[in-house]
Amino acid sequence: MTTEVLHQPPLMPHLLIEGLNRYNDEPCLFLGDKVATYKDVRESTSQMVQALQSKGLGVGSRVAIISANRPEVLSNIAAMQLTGCIGTPLHPLGSLDDHAYVIEAADIDTLVFDAAVFSEVAAALKARIPALKNLLGFGPNDIGDDYMALAATFEPKPLVAPDIGPNDIASVNFTGGTTGKPKGVMSPHRVSAYMTQIQMAEWEFPQEVRMLMATPLSHAAAAFFIPVLQKGGAFYVMQGFSPDEFFDTVKQHKITCTMLVPVMLYFLLDSPRATDGSMQSMETIFYGASPMSPARLQEGIEKWGQIFYQFFGQSECPMVIANMRKSDHDLSKPERLSSCGRPSPWVHVALLDPDHNEVPQGEAGEICVRGPLVMGGYKDMPEQTAEAFAGDWLHTGDVGKLDEDGFLYIVDRTKDMIVTGGFNVFPREVEDVMTTHDAVGQVVVIGVPDEQWGEAVKAVVVLKPGVDPSDALVAELQGLVKEAKGSVQSPKSIDFVDAIPLTPVGKPDKKAVRASYWEGSERGVG
Repeated sequence: MTTEVLHQPPLMPHLLIEGLNRYNDEPCLFLGDKVATYKDVRESTSQMVQALQSKGLGVGSRVAIISANRPEVLSNIAAMQLTGCIGTPLHPLGSLDDHAYVIEAADIDTLVFDAAVFSEVAAALKARIPALKNLLGFGPNDIGDDYMALAATFEPKPLVAPDIGPNDIASVNFTGGTTGKPKGVMSPHRVSAYMTQIQMAEWEFPQEVRMLMATPLSHAAAAFFIPVLQKGGAFYVMQGFSPDEFFDTVKQHKITCTMLVPVMLYFLLDSPRATDGSMQSMETIFYGASPMSPARLQEGIEKWGQIFYQFFGQSECPMVIANMRKSDHDLSKPERLSSCGRPSPWVHVALLDPDHNEVPQGEAGEICVRGPLVMGGYKDMPEQTAEAFAGDWLHTGDVGKLDEDGFLYIVDRTKDMIVTGGFNVFPREVEDVMTTHDAVGQVVVIGVPDEQWGEAVKAVVVLKPGVDPSDALVAELQGLVKEAKGSVQSPKSIDFVDAIPLTPVGKPDKKAVRASYWEGSERGVG
């Protein structure tokens, strides 16, 4: 036992305490007209830790959170880490059925909720799930405790780390359920600590960190919490995403970095304000979560400069499997814009064939990973866990290729591949061609049932503002793909829509898009 303690690295709770203790009156969190200093966040965290403990919560307690973006979310993330709770975020736009499934699958006994927005949801979940014994609301509510009022009854104390080890579970995050039921990814404390070390070593943060958070704090903020604290930076939090508010905030506060998913970048690039000078202070745009169209990335570089930094990971192995530095976003090498960068030197990455052998140089194989960054497994899903860990590798489900310079290219998800008339079509390749057309804002390519071919290639397209759909445009887009990739890849049909549904982390939800086309079909594609 002594040896285990002797060699134990600092984990997230230790890093949080060290970061929050570094500064006092420097601003830590801006939300609307409220500014919280490091001391404010530290003290509110201490009070919230004591509030959680007063409800009997401690190491291993299972807590879910659903909230809009508000300052308490950040303090609560810290408080849960310092209490040793196992956290599970619920997506603010998810359905009641989704939430109930996650709460039951993760054995949640405490729900933290935004009283102003989610009191009805909390009440419905309490009525449906008897195992929910604690409901803690940010603010007054009729269904549970007022978490903030309870926290205010305690005096702030020095922050203390809980008695946890590297392999104790820190969180259970549910995958988007792109295939079958969502899986609960059990993430031990070693994962977030190791991820943070790689971020600190590799990621290109500005000298002065003023970071704009435009995504849900409950999902994304934890990944940036430690780097921003360690660099004495401040979070600027948007309560909802709109291009105008984004540009206003960047301009007003001279924001130096942000994290965005591609769909948000598309909205920003299509805004008339994209080139009005609002982005002058921006030094780094971290982007990831789903593939970005190379054509749109090129547009971003032309408008704002070489300020893009790409990260690649997944819930099972988060954010730092590969990174593409700002200097690698090189317009003189346009083919590289479809890469996700070089595999991280801090993680074992290999491209494997179905027999777990490495594929020859230049050939496609499944991206597989080993290292401290890999999850503990899927909660209560031994078969799926065994499948994910076959051959002592984590199988990501992404098919990739490496070029001669060591850059990784994601060809597609293994499960997204379309088989049409015996030919394999990778939707990603078709999407990348279609987004080179000036009319296309976003596109998702899927396989739909076809009596003759088994599956047919269909494109679902969101047009740029001011562009109207037409038969001529359909023919033009089909011809574009046919010329670039061949007739097999060319969409047999194109549907124009106002918006594409998104998963909790902002990826296009291909499962939801596919569902309407496969309804009633005897053979489903997950």
